[in-house]
Amino acid sequence: MNIHRLLLLTSTLFICVQGNQAQAKAVVIGYQTNVEPAKVAQVDGAYERALATQIDWRLFNSGAEVLTALASGAVDFALLGSSPLAAAVAKNLDIEVFLVATDLKSAEALVVRNGRGIYKPNDLIGKKIATPFASTSHYSLLSALKHWNIKPQQVRLLNLKPAEINAAWRRGDIDAAFVWSPALANIKKTGTVMTDAGQVGQWGAPTFEVWVARKDFAVQHPEILRQFADVTLKYYAAYQANPTAWNQQSSQVQKIAKLTGVSTADVPTLLAGAEYPNRQAQMSTRYLGQGTQRNIANTVSYLKDLGLVSKVPSNYQKFVTTAYIQSTAINARNH
Repeated sequence: MNIHRLLLLTSTLFICVQGNQAQAKAVVIGYQTNVEPAKVAQVDGAYERALATQIDWRLFNSGAEVLTALASGAVDFALLGSSPLAAAVAKNLDIEVFLVATDLKSAEALVVRNGRGIYKPNDLIGKKIATPFASTSHYSLLSALKHWNIKPQQVRLLNLKPAEINAAWRRGDIDAAFVWSPALANIKKTGTVMTDAGQVGQWGAPTFEVWVARKDFAVQHPEILRQFADVTLKYYAAYQANPTAWNQQSSQVQKIAKLTGVSTADVPTLLAGAEYPNRQAQMSTRYLGQGTQRNIANTVSYLKDLGLVSKVPSNYQKFVTTAYIQSTAINARNH
């Protein structure tokens, strides 16, 4: 082998090794198409700048998919709804909640198709209702049926992903669906909202979305979680400071629409359909300080009553931490 070929081979090997090392250092984050202010940070590349590392963003269609990825180690941390979170806790998955993303209100809703004769809850009996199983929408739907004294066996429940709900709705295959956007915004155009996550929460079954990390990743990379929480809370604060500025023409709404697939006309209403806890609220007894643990416990108990989980943990505190919120709060005061 001549010297030129040797040098070329050496250079190629060096580049491959460097590329593999860079790939190995990428943080894998799971996200979903929920509409919330920090989607702008994702589009802007704000997380990459703050974390000073590569990010491999993985899109998931449901909480069940996220659970599989977390359990297998395919993602480092991810967005997860309260119902699949409860299922993970019941299975004693080695994860911890480090940030509350959204307190769901009208962002998830039960929509009934116009022209199907559904005007009151009892009209749902015998109808086809779609929702992604093991999701917050699924939990809200089951809770709503229980509130209306309708047994799940009295309706035809279909396990469909949001995109599948869109397609089934267009074909006229389903009578109702409990789901989030962009599917929610689409089906509302030819349907009527019967109830939403906020109302179901008032009936005793609140739902929320959280960021959860694998504990082994959290132990090895605490600064990444601190910085991630800090960026997220900054974008929440920007929205809360002037929500009317996030209108259809704004760059923020256009970025959210691009990432989620939701129409710019629908984004402002969907943003207003949830609460985004600030730093103080995150640490309060309403959320990570106490309320999140209590809500997880209630959800686990409810899922057990439905036969969807078999065990109830004795300790819920180990699944929730305020460490990364407190750290970012200290950093904020020091700057």
